[in-house]
Amino acid sequence: MQMDLKALAKINLGLDVLGKREDGYHNVRMVMQSIYLYDHVRIQQKKAPGIELVSNLYYLPVDSGNIAYKAAQMLMEEFDLPGGVRITLEKHIPVAAGMAGGSSNAAAVLFGMNRLYGLRLSQQELMERGVRLGADVPYCIMRGTVLAEGIGEKLTMLPPMPKCAVLIAKPPISVSTKLVYEALDSMQIVAHPDIDGLLLALERGSLKDVAACMGNVLEDVTISRYPVIADIKQEMIAAGALNAMMSGSGPTVFGLFENKTLAREAQERIRKNGFAKQIYVTNVHSARRN
Repeated sequence: MQMDLKALAKINLGLDVLGKREDGYHNVRMVMQSIYLYDHVRIQQKKAPGIELVSNLYYLPVDSGNIAYKAAQMLMEEFDLPGGVRITLEKHIPVAAGMAGGSSNAAAVLFGMNRLYGLRLSQQELMERGVRLGADVPYCIMRGTVLAEGIGEKLTMLPPMPKCAVLIAKPPISVSTKLVYEALDSMQIVAHPDIDGLLLALERGSLKDVAACMGNVLEDVTISRYPVIADIKQEMIAAGALNAMMSGSGPTVFGLFENKTLAREAQERIRKNGFAKQIYVTNVHSARRN
């Protein structure tokens, strides 16, 4: 038996950091949104014991250094599952890009193995296990338009994001989330994003108001090290984006556009300028899992 799943990427419409906790994590307040850019995850039962993980990217770890492997290991040990499992990751979400690709893979493994082995865990029970793997995993199980608080594990479903085209551009650099947060701790946060304004905009269903309220407190840290992020943002806005912002700790930038024609024109401009090679035009995705 096997299951094929789509592990969706996420963007942050708003990301605020409220402070550092004693356990080293940070209290955050974020509005998360899943988009229709995904990794393909195949989960297959096998008779031979053990976890086998393969990927189309040669540089990804295929052992317990991979969060998807850890997700399978967690359920196999907890429920003493018979035989083994083979996980195939066909990666399309940019890696180390602030888009929760690894967390989404882990969420897909938890969701898929729950179905494949008939474990009958509720969504909430899957999310409780997911947070042990990483702060973004519970959201990647829930998906959709969500307010995330605490370390990212306290989730509240929000009214759906108004339909729009989303342009994704990842410059050829990788950013360490850990280092970005450490640098943020040594800074004085001057301006906090308007998360409450975002929530009201979503309630009104106004795309323009959502775009106007977007903000990411981590931009000051990452852009100071990688100015190309600001270049991509400016290029998207010049090409007609309602707004553009870095996702998560970066370096990926996304822009919201009223239609795909404008987004594709911006995509071409960014490609010609050489700011990024991984550039995708997509759209926002509802919470329905498929």
